[in-house]
Amino acid sequence: MTEYSARQHGFSSEPAEGRIAAAEQETKMQKRRLGQDGPMIGAVALGTMNFVGAYGPADPEESLRCMAACLEMGVDHFDTSNVYGMGRAEELLSRFLKDHGDRVVLASKCGITRNPDHPFDNSPAHMRQSLEASLKRLQVEHIHLYYLHRHEAARPIEEIMETLLKFRDEGKIGAIGLSEIAPSTLERAAAVGPVAAVQSEYSLWTRQPELGVLQGCARHDAALVAFSPIARGVLSDTLPEPKELGDGDIRLRIPRFNGENWPRNMIRLRAFREYAHDNGHSPATLAIAWVLSRGPHVIALPGSRSIAHMQENALGGTITLTPQQLEEIERILPVGWAHGPRYGEELSKGPESYC
Repeated sequence: MTEYSARQHGFSSEPAEGRIAAAEQETKMQKRRLGQDGPMIGAVALGTMNFVGAYGPADPEESLRCMAACLEMGVDHFDTSNVYGMGRAEELLSRFLKDHGDRVVLASKCGITRNPDHPFDNSPAHMRQSLEASLKRLQVEHIHLYYLHRHEAARPIEEIMETLLKFRDEGKIGAIGLSEIAPSTLERAAAVGPVAAVQSEYSLWTRQPELGVLQGCARHDAALVAFSPIARGVLSDTLPEPKELGDGDIRLRIPRFNGENWPRNMIRLRAFREYAHDNGHSPATLAIAWVLSRGPHVIALPGSRSIAHMQENALGGTITLTPQQLEEIERILPVGWAHGPRYGEELSKGPESYC
């Protein structure tokens, strides 16, 4: 299989003397608004799913050190969920919030049960029970942004919005978010009340939000919070080896990592890594900057417990790509380039399909 090289396809790069180490950049993190009348936050946020083993074993103390470092980088929006580690991520986060809560804009979620017979529950009773449990685990009285993690298909989104608006009116949440929804669901929800944020997977290898969610968020003045912006870790210096992934690693259930698709995907991923280095950046930094270039309402949400990795991620919020760089990236990783669907049959249950 032929290596797909950025150089052999005529892509330009900065001169060697123009390349600088990421740690030497002094530009401050961009700030972006989190929905209508929401707070200004760093353009790069922190996801906490891999604090509890979604991508292999995790050390709680390492995660806490990473959170502290993130604040110093300008990463001040922390995102969690009641089902990350079945509450363990919220419990760990509470240890950090105890001393630093006044510096963090907090988000959590509800709506997933992990019950195979009834995987999603958006009933008012379940959502309230979930919210109260999250508040207790987080040891807070108020969550700044509260998401419906998955939409239970049989329940009208209008009914769910009424429940979330009630939580807001009670002062227990500040704003409403929706996750993995179709543009039509956003339209219906926004007709009931303000939606501050929509969370969707969005990166150079998953671009479905461009088919309506990206535009819908802009139309309704909602932030598009792009999770997995470095594509499950593949837009990075070290490409994962699927055969070496540990039990429980979510990537083992994603078809793009199987024996047929992964070798094909690596060709373009290596070319992107080469191009990033030629431009003086890590692939993760460049991938984050690309996501943020999609619109002023987009916020990148990588997840990491590594300070070094988060430094690379955060740097993506300090640079602006040129039109030429964006064009060259598009040639290396054109829309639809990835082999295999983003989710297999199991994980595809819940995210709303559209287009």
